[in-house]
Amino acid sequence: MPADATGLRTHRIHEIFWTRTTLLLTTLLVVSGLAFWASSSLDTGTGRSLLTAVATGTMVSAVVGFGQTLITARATREAMLNPLIEESRKALRELSEEYRSLNQEFFPTHVFEASVEPDPAFNALMMEDLRRAKQYWFRGFSGRYAAVRLLAARSEWEVRAVVADPRERSAISGRARYIARREGADTDLDKIRDELHEEIRIGLVGLFLARSRCTRIDVTVVADPPLDRVEMFDDSVWITLYSDPAAPSPYPRTLRFAESSFIHGMERADFGRLHATRDARRLVITPDTGRAEFAAQFARVTGTALTDDGFGELEAAFHGFRRDFSAKAELES
Repeated sequence: MPADATGLRTHRIHEIFWTRTTLLLTTLLVVSGLAFWASSSLDTGTGRSLLTAVATGTMVSAVVGFGQTLITARATREAMLNPLIEESRKALRELSEEYRSLNQEFFPTHVFEASVEPDPAFNALMMEDLRRAKQYWFRGFSGRYAAVRLLAARSEWEVRAVVADPRERSAISGRARYIARREGADTDLDKIRDELHEEIRIGLVGLFLARSRCTRIDVTVVADPPLDRVEMFDDSVWITLYSDPAAPSPYPRTLRFAESSFIHGMERADFGRLHATRDARRLVITPDTGRAEFAAQFARVTGTALTDDGFGELEAAFHGFRRDFSAKAELES
């Protein structure tokens, strides 16, 4: 409860208390004055003596009562008002804690609006979450950003990634439509699809290059990936809203939720569901995975053989993307 609200409440209670006391004192004085006036108009006798006694007694009662009120006002306040104020504070604290709990469960801790360039504040906070985490779960389109983050930090994680299946045309349709809306009606969809397929291949090579930072990288490719990107850490989950109906942006609106939130539990369950998909193809990359083993897995997942020259081109493309993104996002290298 704010201090000014508490002070105002106490002031009003004091005002009521003293108004009542003043009214009672005034009434007794008026009664006493009337009794003195009435007795002065009577002849000496029983009636005059009675009114004088009543007037004197009323006057004494008023003076004594007011004096006693002054003496006992502080004790009365401590005995009556302070417990009432404390109970009110306790009730408000409990109500605030309940609302705070609801906020943590259903509302984001941070909201980052859409932008045309990477937001350094956004990336700094996400990197803090990554450094504190032991697990990093990523569900997105290509995994390029996940690989850059892994290489920009100095730690070791267990990584699970869900990316689009490059062999399925429907897997990239959602992202292709998003880019087409952003770039306008004259966009060449075939060119966009070719670029998206290339992004997936670059992302897989990037995850392979980041294998030394991980105990294990499990990559699942799915034919119908959700449009929104999700990055989950031990104590938070980040959701990038590519499904937002607002104007498309290269970096859409992103919400961060705490581990105690309903969203964190829901997304963790969804990761489990996607990894349990029977017909999904997978790559398993460890620090001991060699180039030949990775090339075999790459060919099985993408349907494209990975030659030494092809690997070199994808590696160069990834490092170019990494340098550009790291500079704009102000990531440590």
